[in-house]
Amino acid sequence: MGLALAEFRLPRGLRPVLGGGRRPRGLSGRVRTDPRRGPEPPPPQPTAHSPPDSLVKMTDLVAVWDVALSDGVHRIEFEHGTTSGKRVVYVDGKEEIRKEWMFKLVGKETFCVGAAKTKATINIDAVSGFAYEYTLEINGKSLKKYMENRSKTTNTWVLHLDGEDLRVVLEKDTMDVWCNGKKMETAGEFVDDGTETHFSVGNHDCYIKAVSSGKRREGIIHTLIVDNREIPEILE
Repeated sequence: MGLALAEFRLPRGLRPVLGGGRRPRGLSGRVRTDPRRGPEPPPPQPTAHSPPDSLVKMTDLVAVWDVALSDGVHRIEFEHGTTSGKRVVYVDGKEEIRKEWMFKLVGKETFCVGAAKTKATINIDAVSGFAYEYTLEINGKSLKKYMENRSKTTNTWVLHLDGEDLRVVLEKDTMDVWCNGKKMETAGEFVDDGTETHFSVGNHDCYIKAVSSGKRREGIIHTLIVDNREIPEILE
């Protein structure tokens, strides 16, 4: 699944660096910036929506990442004052960390993201001169590595039901099911050709069917059925 980043206008002097996405492609969660020249702007993208107020107010914004977890896609924003050493971390617009007048300009900041309190770390490294590099790690792995591994351990479906967009995620190692950030109550049962994990969304009957692909590399195939209709899987 690709990511459409919004293009927006910011006050003079504010140069954001946007990186990452729901399923970053070709990105490692790494952002470089040089305060003397400013980061290179991202390639033009179709305008999707106006920027949130938090972005407009940020004067030292250096990096933004979108991280897809089971309970939803979370936005991480990082401010770094390269003269004062100020560090501010926002998760979904909420301030998680604020440090003013840090003597050391390099280092790391660790915090939690999402309902499962997933560990995230922003590393600040000096590249050369006044240039800095910012990398995001999730559970001790680079963002790219984490998302690649996650694509192997989860299945994600997006559908429109009763006027609402739903995002359903199956964690294959635990068989936990999430819907729009809420962990669902499920009931499993064996059927002739595999297993079914049942749950309800409103008045709709849903289940995830697991059957063997018959191929060693493919392993088990999981399919979401809602009201006897198969929902296509998406890639994040």
